[in-house]
Amino acid sequence: MQFSEHWLRQFVDPPLTSAELAHSLTMAGLEVEALANVAPAFGGVVVAHVLAVDRHPDADKLKLCRVDAGQGETLQIVCGAPNVAAGMKVPCALVGAELPGIKIKAAKVRGVESFGMLCSSRELGLSEDHSGLMALPSDAPIGEDIRVYLALDDRLLTLKLTPNRADCLSLKGVAREVGALTGVPVVLPPIREVEIASDRRREVVLDAPAACPRYCGRVVSGIDAGAPTPPWMKSRLERSGIRSISAVVDITNYVMLELGQPLHAFDDTRLSGAVHVRYPKAGETLLLLNEQTIEPSPDTALIADERRALALAGIMGGEDSGISDATKDLFLESAFFTPDAVAGKARALGFSSDASYRFERGVDFAATREALERATQLVQEICGGQAGPVTEALDRGHLPKREAVRLRVPRAEKILGIRLGAEVAARLLQGLDFDFTCEGDTFTVTPPSHRFDIAIEEDLVEELARLHGYDNIPARLPQGTLAILPQNEQHRSVWRLRRLLASRDYQEVVNYSFVDASLEHDFCANDAPVALANPIASQMSVMRSSLIGGLVSNLITNRNRHLERVRVFETGRCFLRVAERQAPQDAEGNQIAGFLQPKRIAALAAGPAAPEQWGVPPRPVDFFDAKADVEALLSPRQAQFARFDHPALHPGRSASISVGGMVIGFVGELHPRWVQKYELGMAPVVFELDLDPVLQQPLPGYRETSRFPAVVRDLALVVDHEQPAQPLLEGLIASAPSFVREVVLFDVYHGKGVESGKKSLAFRVVMQDTEKTLSDGEVEAAVVKMIEAATQKFAAKLRS
Repeated sequence: MQFSEHWLRQFVDPPLTSAELAHSLTMAGLEVEALANVAPAFGGVVVAHVLAVDRHPDADKLKLCRVDAGQGETLQIVCGAPNVAAGMKVPCALVGAELPGIKIKAAKVRGVESFGMLCSSRELGLSEDHSGLMALPSDAPIGEDIRVYLALDDRLLTLKLTPNRADCLSLKGVAREVGALTGVPVVLPPIREVEIASDRRREVVLDAPAACPRYCGRVVSGIDAGAPTPPWMKSRLERSGIRSISAVVDITNYVMLELGQPLHAFDDTRLSGAVHVRYPKAGETLLLLNEQTIEPSPDTALIADERRALALAGIMGGEDSGISDATKDLFLESAFFTPDAVAGKARALGFSSDASYRFERGVDFAATREALERATQLVQEICGGQAGPVTEALDRGHLPKREAVRLRVPRAEKILGIRLGAEVAARLLQGLDFDFTCEGDTFTVTPPSHRFDIAIEEDLVEELARLHGYDNIPARLPQGTLAILPQNEQHRSVWRLRRLLASRDYQEVVNYSFVDASLEHDFCANDAPVALANPIASQMSVMRSSLIGGLVSNLITNRNRHLERVRVFETGRCFLRVAERQAPQDAEGNQIAGFLQPKRIAALAAGPAAPEQWGVPPRPVDFFDAKADVEALLSPRQAQFARFDHPALHPGRSASISVGGMVIGFVGELHPRWVQKYELGMAPVVFELDLDPVLQQPLPGYRETSRFPAVVRDLALVVDHEQPAQPLLEGLIASAPSFVREVVLFDVYHGKGVESGKKSLAFRVVMQDTEKTLSDGEVEAAVVKMIEAATQKFAAKLRS
């Protein structure tokens, strides 16, 4: 909302500068978005009277003017404006005056001396109009400084109001706030009931009281609709961003800005019978003042007479009942339309209006008749006419309820962190014209009719904070005691896992938990995923049961941008549908939901195993690269890998991952059919693990360091080609004596020298005792024992 500071100071004039006033309003929650000057800086311009106009002797388009500028002598000024005429009052820049971008000097114009310049609006910096001189009213005092006469030292304040402060969409509302903030009394223009000089009236019927519970109307007859709008009113409207149209329309806009009550004027001679507030009939149309023909929706209230619709209630009038310069009798409307009845209606039609902007936020329903009296008063002063009696239709049952709100001063002090006391709280509430009763430190406050934002105790606490001043609330740092929290050495943080994978050249991604149903079908063989009731997009219709689908989508995005090497990982929840009897339960034994939400960590690697460089020959990433990343993630615990079938993975290049005998995830190369379907090029490798087991880690234990030399033996065992290496490795470790420190598989071979259908697994055995040097006999006995165990359990033979 934009308005003139001079206009505001006619209602309340605190001893504050413009900047201080703007700061005070901003700190009270009424943000001053802009504070601008009405006119640029200039001086030496006065009101002048053109006494005579003669032709220039040496130029057809120039004129010689004799001007009385109140300087004690007549000035000769050469002027080229087409509208200059004897008898008019105009701004005159005297010799020495400084205008925007120019300094006035005495000069010869085509051989004739000129002592000043007659000015247009553009030359004064007031507008871009330079079609002619700026004509002033005939009663403008000659010689008066034009800045004083036109109040050009005024400033414009633009408020950026929040939707809950509709009470400040008027000068009256802003003045009320300034008065409450500064303690300066507010003096509003006197509003009296006009003398009833006519018995003409028009009945009003509320057919839709829920939309309009109060409607006031009055017939004013015998007006002069063509009367000019007074300059003071036109100036205030223009400085509020409203264009002057005609006297009657300007009056309704002026009262709206002054009191916050939108009004409308109908040509009374175009009305038939009573005025009704009703909902539209089927197929009913209305031509609005903006020349837009609409068919209002069934829930849009209309103003109508006995024959047709006249206006959109609280939004815009109709063209057929509008006033013109020929109007002699008008019907003035001042009504209260409920916010619910107006909200969103104008936007649905593709436009907005000042009236709808106010009504949808809430207008003072107690001031409806007062605004009508104020408008009638101005109409009679400017346009004349005889006022008829006010016709009022009222349905109190549909007026907004003014529910009392309790305010506890100790509670307000606790929230704000300051000491107030009941006396200060009472003074602040009185400044806002709130009606209240007080019992000790507890107030019962009834919000006034113009405040629609007071409903709970916190609203009143906010009012106390605003009026007390946010600047006056001290900033106190919170105080508290800090204690060192215990750190569980058997549990790692997710942050450590993320750092570990980042150190292995992975990039973290965060994907939606919502995925396309096709990803669930392809990578999880899940035909019954947890579906969303209201998905945000068709490709995000189900909840994921695995992180792999999202990582593959990331790979597709990067492939489309010609990035070959992609390494990404993610931690997040998955959503698994379970049978009702398997659903988790809360502390009271109630089932929480029909699905589980385990946390997982997953990664995908595609393209070259290492960035391109001269020291390492390029090769594609493979199963064993991903397996090494899994082992690093689980270290220091030993993971076991076993052959595993998964719908997303290559059947011969995938494995389950177990720790402590429990399967916690899988690793492998993506299945060729999905590589082909999603056009991935080289097959990526992926792994996915349950997060909770990965976060666990064993307590570090002491292990004595031996001072004696270690003995290393290599065992090459021939087994069936289908024999997994992991069980054999575990069998060797189980049969080994205590001084065997390490058994590691370091080679797999099949081919020449190995029987068909067999393979050779080579293990390196490290033996070391902490108390002595091992003898050859002890070493040989340990090796024989391990070979015998492999032979008995796995039919292994020592390779010759």
